[in-house]
Amino acid sequence: MDVQEIDLISGVENIVEMQDLEEEHFAVSRSSDADTVFDAVIGNIEDIIMEDDFQNLQQSFMEKYYLEFDDSEENKLSYTPIFNEYVDLLEKYLEQQLIARIPGFNMNDFTHSLKQHKDEVSGDIFDMLLTFTDFMAFKEMFLDYRAEREGRGLDLSTGLVVKSLSSAASATVTSSTASGSL
Repeated sequence: MDVQEIDLISGVENIVEMQDLEEEHFAVSRSSDADTVFDAVIGNIEDIIMEDDFQNLQQSFMEKYYLEFDDSEENKLSYTPIFNEYVDLLEKYLEQQLIARIPGFNMNDFTHSLKQHKDEVSGDIFDMLLTFTDFMAFKEMFLDYRAEREGRGLDLSTGLVVKSLSSAASATVTSSTASGSL
């Protein structure tokens, strides 16, 4: 910003007038083509995993094998082929759906891009994608499913009490009326 001093009243008083001689520049946000493609893939993944076909596929797989998993530190040898089958089944389904929806989609390119953008992906999507690559996340998913199926999941219903206001008000009125008539 440039400042010009202008002598307005013959040297008696100097008033400084500030003039902005620069043009205003607005920042324009531009995303790269790679970012746009990544965002499109994530949006499609969100759509796919919310669809009944994907949900049913994952549900039936977990229903088939959840009894195999137990909450011990030692992992059974039987977990490995189950994990490989899960990855093969669900990752291939997801990849086929993405190829059908996004022309030129490449899973290897997306996997590389995902590593660069992992902080930008919402928790649920990232957790689901993590079950394809992280065995411990996969096992935890099965343990949570088993606990839920066996009624050992987190139950918040005991902490919630619903009481009708109309019945409480009528009970108060009834008891006031009854005590006033004595």
